[in-house]
Amino acid sequence: MSVLKKLSLRGFLSILCALGVILAVGISLAAVKAQEAAPGDRIYVVCHVDVAPGTSAASGTKMLQQYVVDTRKDKGAIRIESYVQIDRTNHFSVVEVWQDRAAFEAHENAAHTKQFRQDIQPLLGSPFDERLHHLLE
Repeated sequence: MSVLKKLSLRGFLSILCALGVILAVGISLAAVKAQEAAPGDRIYVVCHVDVAPGTSAASGTKMLQQYVVDTRKDKGAIRIESYVQIDRTNHFSVVEVWQDRAAFEAHENAAHTKQFRQDIQPLLGSPFDERLHHLLE
């Protein structure tokens, strides 16, 4: 009988330890989540990029694709996507979601962002049309 009691006590203590670990992990995750910027602090960016009709849309496409790949690695980048207009393959839109204004500004000052804008500049048919937004709640 005492062996059974010991096994039961060991089992109970194991379960109790496991629950303690689960609780500690949950509290840690909650603390990390609380430190992240609230959804209301996020910056939503919509940028229209128009490549001049006489230039190669393929070059603009490749540059934008690389820009998206590089930008997704930036700290604070939540979502980055690029789109091409269906009936005008030289018209692109880039949609970005940033954790907060500081993350967006760090991205704006990143070497890859500056290099992209410098490289695509000769292909542009119009200036960048970049607009920053907050979520309307």
